[in-house]
Amino acid sequence: MNIKFLDTPLASIDADITVIFLTESLLKDSTHHELLNKAGFKATQDQIVLLHEKGLLYCGIEKLNRDAIRSAATQAVRCLKASNYTSAKVAQYFAKNTPALVDGLVLGFYSFDTYKSKKEPSAFQHCYLSHENFDGTLLESAPLQEEIEQRSIVCHGVNYVRNLVNTIPNDITPPALADISQKLAQEHGLNCHVLDEQALNAEGMHAMLAVGRASVHKPRLIHVSYTPENPQRVISLVGKGLTYDSGGLSLKSPTSMVSMKMDKAGACAVLGILKAVSELRLPIEVHGFIGAAENMLNGDAYKPDDVLQTKNGTTVEVRNTDAEGRLVLADTLAYAQQEVTADYLFDYATLTGACMVALGPYTVGMMGHSNTLKHQFAKIAAPSGELLASLPFNAHLKKLLKSDIADISNVGSKPYGGAITAGMFLDNFIDKGMKQKWMHFDIAGPAYSETPWDCHPYGATGSGVRFTIEWMLALLSQADEV
Repeated sequence: MNIKFLDTPLASIDADITVIFLTESLLKDSTHHELLNKAGFKATQDQIVLLHEKGLLYCGIEKLNRDAIRSAATQAVRCLKASNYTSAKVAQYFAKNTPALVDGLVLGFYSFDTYKSKKEPSAFQHCYLSHENFDGTLLESAPLQEEIEQRSIVCHGVNYVRNLVNTIPNDITPPALADISQKLAQEHGLNCHVLDEQALNAEGMHAMLAVGRASVHKPRLIHVSYTPENPQRVISLVGKGLTYDSGGLSLKSPTSMVSMKMDKAGACAVLGILKAVSELRLPIEVHGFIGAAENMLNGDAYKPDDVLQTKNGTTVEVRNTDAEGRLVLADTLAYAQQEVTADYLFDYATLTGACMVALGPYTVGMMGHSNTLKHQFAKIAAPSGELLASLPFNAHLKKLLKSDIADISNVGSKPYGGAITAGMFLDNFIDKGMKQKWMHFDIAGPAYSETPWDCHPYGATGSGVRFTIEWMLALLSQADEV
């Protein structure tokens, strides 16, 4: 489905269906109030009614705000996707809500049918956005068009991530993820460098090698970079790329093992961000570092009670082989700081179920030392369409990672505060000069869902792309003001 901006009033656009959002108060003044009343339409949030004879699709919204518009646009496009209509047109509902409107249309239309033997293609292909506001006023066209094109790129980056995360572990192994990264680099003018197991060993990345050594698909360290001329900032992004996680010898339960293809969501988010950044041509140098491994079982699997030496020399006592993502990230973070002197360092990982216990399944947990960065991300959360919340480090939880036989344990000694202790574990692998420039994002909750929510269907959501791009745009805006 294509989104196209037309610099013309809504009435001048030729389309099969006109989509109209109504609050309860707007419903009272609607031209078709009586007909809608007979249809039982009360303009409650996400309620829809399609008046075929009028060529109108009415969608209820609680308020004229981002969340309501995005959710209703999702329901509208899903209705049209199931119809035989080929096109629709939509007015604006204030310029500040345009990104949410695009989100709902593009992300709401998404579906994943790669493994379906019978595809069900949709006749609906075109959605036209006017410069006319819902109240008849005309919005300035140039910034509106730029916003729509920019947001469409971001949304397609999200859908790229969704496709990768939804792809089964038989098809995306660590070497396959490296191939995918190289293909992305070739298509978008990026650079890509891959370290195989011999190179990882030479780099002293023994924690990552231990996690992946029981798999026939050996680990890969993937470095993809976007290097424009005269960049205003340099940013390193690190992604957890567990292409499948069985839990290792600390075996997951059968129900917990289902959907573990999503344990690569952090790595995929990094690739999606790089895709969007390159297409937006942002004046920011971005380096993506992915630790790709598969946590499996065989006679050579790493074990609880093992002690692993990481790239930065820290020794780790393994008390749970299902806490493997932080081991992969430890080496990857150290490598990223060795290779690039960055202004900022962010990591993305489906790291802990504990984060879902703390924040629920829809919210990203952000952790780090910089209150400035936390405030910046909290500020852009709503415009980005993603939910973020801060989890605080504290000295008492740090003590739970103490090991009597190594420098640190890979899990806390008590089953509480697990998301925070995981973040504090990673802190051991952040160089002193990078402490205030680093943020850890635990995306375990919102990265994948077996229940549709907001603009997300069953499966992967592409968590991390929208809020990161929103932060980058805000960073560039601040630089322009200076």
